[in-house]
Amino acid sequence: MKVIDCHVHIQPWNQLKPEVLARMKNGRQDYDQIQKFIQSPETFVEYLDSVGIAQAWIINYDSPDLMGFTFEVNRFCANYCKDHPKWLIPFGSVNPRTSKNVSDDLKKIMDWGIRGIKLHPPHQLFSPNDYLSFHRNLEELYRFCELKKLPVMFHTGTSIFPGARSRYGNPIGIDDVAVDFPNLKIILAHGGRPLWQQEAFFLVRRHPNVYLEISGIPPAKLLEYFPRLEEVASKTLFGTDWPGPGVASIVKNIDDFKQLGLSDEAKENILHRVAEQFFVAKM
Repeated sequence: MKVIDCHVHIQPWNQLKPEVLARMKNGRQDYDQIQKFIQSPETFVEYLDSVGIAQAWIINYDSPDLMGFTFEVNRFCANYCKDHPKWLIPFGSVNPRTSKNVSDDLKKIMDWGIRGIKLHPPHQLFSPNDYLSFHRNLEELYRFCELKKLPVMFHTGTSIFPGARSRYGNPIGIDDVAVDFPNLKIILAHGGRPLWQQEAFFLVRRHPNVYLEISGIPPAKLLEYFPRLEEVASKTLFGTDWPGPGVASIVKNIDDFKQLGLSDEAKENILHRVAEQFFVAKM
């Protein structure tokens, strides 16, 4: 089966705060391989080809206070992907809490080549529906992305990194976003795991513009988290979250997913068909 991995963290680890880097390196046997991939997109694309992955979405976001990544992470991500537009899709970010001009910043990173937006409420320290009370930057960001057809991926669920505020990971606030911005494509990364799967499932079933993304969930436990996954397979994206903590291998995640008791049609939808609706490949 064709595979698109919608959540891969190729990031400039030289920007990471020491305590975050220590958490990322803890227990990993593939640290040297990760560094080779960070330094060489060609090497990473060769790896993807060798294991049968047709495309990877490269996820980066601006979180200087908590993770160490600055706004320049967008330039890194765009440059990393630019020579391999068929294989690599760059997701960047504008931090709505710190940006001085959201629209200008979004225009800038689009000019650099960013094709999707990643928001990480527990790391960027906001709630997705804060625009209803005070956070005008968020409303501007959503309106811009809706107009420009930039998909917005939200981290949903908890975070183990120092300083993270996991309460912002409850996806229920995205219900407001989906109502107020009905033409904005919204992706619920990690499906609210491990606390808010029911909220995520509800949002995907309720809103035509909301999609489930299953990265960061051990595939063997996926049907425990989402026993009715087959019902939303036509709105579900496969991702691994590699090399995030707890994700040892892209290949093992794919193999474990293929063993699940889902129909072949559901597996094909999740592994590639839904993702193919988001981006037209550039040559």
